[in-house]
Amino acid sequence: MTLSLLPQPGLLSDALRRAREHAPYLKMLLEVQPDLADLLAAENLDGAFDYCAQAGAKAANVRQKLRQEKRALALTLAIGDLAGQLSLTDVITRLSDFADRALDEALADIYATRYPDAPLEGFSIIALGKHGSRELNYSSDIDPIFIYDPEKIPVRGKEEPSDAARRIGQQLVEALNSRDAEGYVFRVDMRLRPSPEVSPVALPVEAAISYYESSALAWEQAAFIRSRAAAGDQSLGRNFLETINPFIWRRSLDYGAIRNIGSVTAQIRDHYAAGQKFGPGFDLKRGRGGIRETEFYAQMHQLIFGGRQPDLRVPATRDALAALVKAARIDAEKANVLSEAYEIYRVIEHRLQMVNDQQTHSLPDGMAELDRVARLHGLEDGQTLLDLLAPHVDAVGNIYDDLIEPEDSARLPTDEGKLAAAIAEKNLVEGDSFVQAIKRWRSGKVTALRSSAAQESFEAILPDLVDAIATAPNSTKALARLDSLIDKLPTAINFFRILEARPGLLQLLSQILSHAPVLADELARRAELFDGLIDTTALDLPPSVDSLAAQFSRTEPGDDYQILLDRVRERVGEKRFALGVQLIEGRHDALDISEGYARVAEAAIQVLTDATIAEFELAHGKIDGSALTILALGRLGGEALTHASDLDLIFLFSGDHSAESDGERPLGATRYYNRLTARIVTALSVPTAAGPLYEVDTRLRPSGTQGPLAVSLESFYKYQRDSAWTWEHMALTRARPVYGSSDARQGLREQMHEILRDHREPEELRKAVRKMRLDIVQHKPPKGPLDTKLMEGGLVDWEFIVHFLQLKTGEALHPQLGKAVRALVAGGHLGEDMVTAHDLMTRLLVALRLMSPDCDYPPETSRALIAKAAGQASWEALLDGYDKARQCVIDEWNRHLRPDPDEILGDIK
Repeated sequence: MTLSLLPQPGLLSDALRRAREHAPYLKMLLEVQPDLADLLAAENLDGAFDYCAQAGAKAANVRQKLRQEKRALALTLAIGDLAGQLSLTDVITRLSDFADRALDEALADIYATRYPDAPLEGFSIIALGKHGSRELNYSSDIDPIFIYDPEKIPVRGKEEPSDAARRIGQQLVEALNSRDAEGYVFRVDMRLRPSPEVSPVALPVEAAISYYESSALAWEQAAFIRSRAAAGDQSLGRNFLETINPFIWRRSLDYGAIRNIGSVTAQIRDHYAAGQKFGPGFDLKRGRGGIRETEFYAQMHQLIFGGRQPDLRVPATRDALAALVKAARIDAEKANVLSEAYEIYRVIEHRLQMVNDQQTHSLPDGMAELDRVARLHGLEDGQTLLDLLAPHVDAVGNIYDDLIEPEDSARLPTDEGKLAAAIAEKNLVEGDSFVQAIKRWRSGKVTALRSSAAQESFEAILPDLVDAIATAPNSTKALARLDSLIDKLPTAINFFRILEARPGLLQLLSQILSHAPVLADELARRAELFDGLIDTTALDLPPSVDSLAAQFSRTEPGDDYQILLDRVRERVGEKRFALGVQLIEGRHDALDISEGYARVAEAAIQVLTDATIAEFELAHGKIDGSALTILALGRLGGEALTHASDLDLIFLFSGDHSAESDGERPLGATRYYNRLTARIVTALSVPTAAGPLYEVDTRLRPSGTQGPLAVSLESFYKYQRDSAWTWEHMALTRARPVYGSSDARQGLREQMHEILRDHREPEELRKAVRKMRLDIVQHKPPKGPLDTKLMEGGLVDWEFIVHFLQLKTGEALHPQLGKAVRALVAGGHLGEDMVTAHDLMTRLLVALRLMSPDCDYPPETSRALIAKAAGQASWEALLDGYDKARQCVIDEWNRHLRPDPDEILGDIK
């Protein structure tokens, strides 16, 4: 006789014998329910089911009733199953129907206790998993989601609907899940609800809809194939499922489903590695060729085609396979293999669980325990069981592998072993690191790769992405930064689609990741920055300030002030990012790029200030005969920003400071302009959804942080003439108006030149400059060996020499340092080498702000690029030139600013 793993019809008495000999749990149930045992021994299965229906009739409460009914049903189904008198469908359907009834009765009892006069509405229980498909196994838990309608759920007193829903949900779980002398009803697993670690046990229906429409994961889409309104408010449950139906069943052919579920399979195989190999200990549910892969095979095809073919939307696995065959979506022979194997697996799974009522899916590790399971089923021993299971496991595994990893696929395999082999074939230095990174990206734990669309676009580009990173100048850094980038991306769909559409951008990405951590971080915050690089003009230097301002200020109908702020941030961010890329690519001189950064910043100031003034005037009106002027200092004043530069600004206003605005909420001039200035600073600096813009530093204003944000021009001039420190006049040498009327700007320039040309006693000036530099040395030491600004002989020393000579001579009063130093050289005040030193160290500063922001020596792979950006032939030439530049500055410092011997002795004393 040919042995079969599917039970053949037999006597209940034989099943009772096997239960007492091989299943301690069933033996216990027989002992505590003698009347039911007698009915089964009399071969009266129908009578046993009648007994189950009345098992809890004398119970003291609903909780006890349900436990007594479950205990009777568990025994009756087990014996009927073991005897072959109940099919798998009979067993799983009766268990599922009882779960529905138990939920309904427990919920009704909670309502009757808490809200005795309230109708049973406003709270619905959505069944997922095997409960949702009415396929519960013998010791299965149930995986519900609780939703509620805040408008209909009953409340007590001042109770909030959310509190009522939480208490109902918690009591419902406890009613079924907790164990007592009578046992338990069902284990309840609430982890399939959205973000279970932080979300409440019950979700308001609108919030649940919003989540599934916008944020749900691929596995959640698959989970809802087997969803239904199982208990509670059926109308609420059905409406919820109908609303999210487009999330489950998508009209487009969702081929991404194969990749998504294939990725989940790889994770399962990896996580449950010990149960993958067939034999003792094999995991019937999660092992290769097991229950889960049979279910996934059906669900993948349902997700692909179910959006257009409603007939495929059937929850039960074997029914789904049959429907897919009928619709000619899968091969009939494969479907028969899968369906037969699935039924066999589920039957044996029940045997495993009947032994001790454990929610287990794995064959025992030891042969003695495996013999027990086999003999409970009616087989001779455990080896016989293994021999009968093996062909099914192998057949299912092969069918499933062909689905998730077709041989002609150009994509990287999801199976860990095959992935490692594919990476090894590329002979990558970082091969193991690539494998681990790819596994993590596919894990479902990375936010940017949560959606099926993101995963699909990612998988499409992954092989080329691996090749690009592997051949990057610094593949180790590039891989680490790519991992960080993907980790930080809020979404990755468009980013990877752009790379797929424009493969040439892959090399550019590898350059950024290898050399520019600053740009990599920006890309992680705003992946759309890459969009702008598709246009080849993105790598051109920015146009004039007026042209940039026109670009930044473009609006759409209906745009308000906040939308404009976001648009400006987006456009400015794209320009700054492109300038950084230009430097990495060596497209332009770093000095020209530095000027480009300044033009972008000035245009942003103009557009945002105009918009903020217009918004401010709506409430406060204008002040007749008065206007705002903005003065830029530091690197912006000198039109030489780096990627990391902040904006040093002073805000000035014209007119009578005692005047008042003419709006609905009038303000005096001083208060008016200080409030307006605060809003402009906020517009320039506070991050929005479009990201940050600039850091704004207003400490160079009169009286520093102790003074008002905005002062009148009259007060500014008076302060500069009568009260300003030497260092403030040094800062003024690089001051340049960047906002205001042409007349206001010209007037400000003339007044500043007049102040800067005032006679100063040379020795007092020299002492003041030296003291300021000493203060900087004490309070702000160099960050690293390449701190081009703060190292001795660096740019700060260079600037101090130039500013000293500007104030001493009243000449070369150009805010642009390049022009100023050339004028001082022409006047015989400085040697020509100071021009060379400025250009080299400024180029180096611009490059380091992007490529080595910590001012330490960069990785060797980036050194040639930095040298090129600094205008040098090699890294060695750069270091040599850098040393010569610093020595030149030190020599000029000693020539112009070295203290007299008597002064040194005085400092020592």
